[in-house]
Amino acid sequence: MQDFLQSNMDEFLPLRDVVFNTLRQAILTGELKPGERLMEIHLADRLGVSRTPIREAIRKLELEGLVTMIPRRGAEVAQITEKSMKDVLEVRRALDALCAELACDRITDEELENLRLACDAFETAVKTKDAKKIAQADVALHDIIVRATGNQRLIQLVNNLSEQMYRYRFEYIKDSSQHQNLIDEHRIIYQSIVCKDKKTAADAARTHIDNQEKAIMCQIRLDRENGKK
Repeated sequence: MQDFLQSNMDEFLPLRDVVFNTLRQAILTGELKPGERLMEIHLADRLGVSRTPIREAIRKLELEGLVTMIPRRGAEVAQITEKSMKDVLEVRRALDALCAELACDRITDEELENLRLACDAFETAVKTKDAKKIAQADVALHDIIVRATGNQRLIQLVNNLSEQMYRYRFEYIKDSSQHQNLIDEHRIIYQSIVCKDKKTAADAARTHIDNQEKAIMCQIRLDRENGKK
């Protein structure tokens, strides 16, 4: 987390925004785990900043749903619950299917080539076994499809969900047994868009989300059972 903070210090951003981005990144990637308490003094010492930007960052993270305020305990990283996951993935499932359909009609030759390269880049990232690199490659691939719709309202809606979606997707990507499924699903979506097969593209996009939901649901329930032991 300290490294991420330092790497962003050169950007022309207020310190509070750099701290916010650092803490958000730590939550999204699981470095700060669900249920972990966010102690202002501890985080300030860890990042080498005062408590003020930490306090402001926590307040913004609460608004994004990534932090929960618990009476008499203070701030905690929001839990990944079945309900919160279902709410996010239910919306994203519909949006991704629509994006795939629209991309069949509107994607340019350049974007199609970029999508092919993104599929290759994702496979290369999988070989590194680095979850962060895999997640970044996955996001980059889906972003091409979303932008190819040319629908600014739709792009905005997807972007608004992107942070929450990244958190769930990262949990899925950490499970290496799912990597080949991801590769195969990406290829089906790509080939469907190449062939302008809207039905197959939309169905594949929905299946892509459904499989993530099933896997994350199993992990949530496993974590809950382990917590009871």
